[in-house]
Parts: sequence; structure tokens; C-alpha cells
Amino acid sequence: MALAAHQAGSLRWLGGGVIAVVLGVLLGVAAVALAGSGRRVPLLGLVVVVLVLVGLVGVVAGTGALMRTFRWRRALATTPWQTGRLRIAGPAVIAFEPEGFDELDPEQEPVRLRLLSTAVWRTRTVQALDGAEVLAAPVGGRQWVLTADGLPTLFGARVVPR
Repeated sequence: MALAAHQAGSLRWLGGGVIAVVLGVLLGVAAVALAGSGRRVPLLGLVVVVLVLVGLVGVVAGTGALMRTFRWRRALATTPWQTGRLRIAGPAVIAFEPEGFDELDPEQEPVRLRLLSTAVWRTRTVQALDGAEVLAAPVGGRQWVLTADGLPTLFGARVVPR
């Protein structure tokens, strides 16, 4: 399921971040022990700082993505998927036209969305779906998720104000 893939990615970010922080702390302890014995290793302090900072970024990214996964799972449990067409309006701007959408009817408007992710591969994957039939569901006040048959993940999008 696409939501399980999103959760797995979240856990990878979280786990990788925790591992980097732990390695940074252990390497920091080793650096202090080496400095105490009179040995100096060039750039070891910089490596420690980089490991801890990168690890903290991974922990924050993984925690945020994991919270989004839980929020999406809760919303998708009560919200049905809608079938429709996806239209690409720009690099990260898309329009979802629900099934039964009539372009000639002035009362109907597509749902205009902007992708949440800035990852190039996600943007290109969604752009390749121009005109394709997709599944979409609202998962919050102004957020939607999208997927299509054969895609192993979900794409988050935010409603674009007019």
C-alpha cells in the first residue's frame, strides 16, 4: 500500500537521523578521550558537529513525515477516494478534475493543488501523470493526497488559494 511506503520512508529518515546523532555523540566522546591523552585528530570536531546536525535534521524530517503519515491514515479511514483526471499547470501546480467534471460548466472548477514535496523525482512522477486517471482524497482542511494505479507512494498536495 502507498501509505505503508510513505511510513517506511518516514521511519528511514527518523532511524538514520537517530543513528547519525548517536554516532556523533560517540565520536565526540572518543575525540574528548583522544584530546585528553594528548593526541589530536584533525577535523574530528568538525565531523562530530556535522554528524549531529545532519542527524538532527533527519530526526526532524522523519518525525514530521511520520506525523503526516498518521494524520493521513486517520483521514483516509473516514474519507473515500475520488477518481478523476490530473492536469499539470506548472512544475508543482496541478489540478484535479473529479469524475463527472465538465469543463464547459462554469459552476464546476477543478481542485487546484500545489505539491507539498519539493523532491525532483516526486515532481517529475506527478508531471508524468498529466491527463491520467488518479485517486485523490482530502485529508485535512486544505490538504489532499494523490496516487494512481501502479504507483508505490502517495503524493501530498495543498489547496492553492485563488
